[in-house]
Amino acid sequence: MGLDAGLKFRRSKDGVPTASVHKILRNRAYMGNFDWKDKTYRGSYEPLITGELWDRVQAVLDGRHEKRHRKVKHDFAFSGLIACGHCGCALVGEIQKGRYIYYHCTGHKGKCPEPYTREEVLSGQFADVLKGLAFDDEILGWLKEALRESHGDEKRFHEEAIGRLQDEFRRLQNRLDAMYVDKLDGKIDEAFYERKAAEWRSEQDRLLRSIDEHQVANRTYLDEGGQILELAGRDHELFCKQEPREQRRLLDFVFSNCTWKDNKLSVTYRQPFDLIADASKTLRKETAASVDTDGRRLVMGG
Repeated sequence: MGLDAGLKFRRSKDGVPTASVHKILRNRAYMGNFDWKDKTYRGSYEPLITGELWDRVQAVLDGRHEKRHRKVKHDFAFSGLIACGHCGCALVGEIQKGRYIYYHCTGHKGKCPEPYTREEVLSGQFADVLKGLAFDDEILGWLKEALRESHGDEKRFHEEAIGRLQDEFRRLQNRLDAMYVDKLDGKIDEAFYERKAAEWRSEQDRLLRSIDEHQVANRTYLDEGGQILELAGRDHELFCKQEPREQRRLLDFVFSNCTWKDNKLSVTYRQPFDLIADASKTLRKETAASVDTDGRRLVMGG
């Protein structure tokens, strides 16, 4: 990172080693905290970066996002989406011969009998399953209405969660205020105050990030849901024409669980798609029975 990027020390002009760059990025001082004798304290200066950004940097350094980056780079649309029907481990993508994408069980629980599967096979089976969700404009209108009604539940969920988080934030703030008075009165020493204040402020930062996540989720639920409903209600062939990321978004919205066993896909629909799938299946059976009955009548009449 350091040497490759051409970074140099100001005085010596020597290249900055990658380890030194990592040490700098690990420094909590940039987010307003500092470490002293194995303890974290809250600084009185204005932070240069947010706690959320600092956490994201640490996640990258820790390698926790390595798998996600690899998936995006190669567009492994189904990695982590499907569970192996034999052992329950996830199916992950892998490129072979430089261009062919295969999926296989991670084998984290031991050797798995499920063979490698081409991405085209998985995509084809998903497309076949989506045929069962074909619906006309009338059904689409009903689905959108159901989505709006479910948004009420979703909104209440986020509002209740935000309320709990705000109550917790205020509780910690009251503790901080009371502890500060205790410090002024000499009831607690400076070291204890700094240690507990840093701990509670760090928790407050986490609470604020959670509140923001709930607010964003509440705003996007209805808009994104409506867009994906439009896509889900169209011909299954459209699914095959989508980019891998768009395919994945649709599948995450429609299915709650997917398993792959002996080269066969099994899915569990989310609501209300489970109702649509059942209704479509019943309609096809009734249509087939009607055609069969009419056919017999024609034969008998002839």
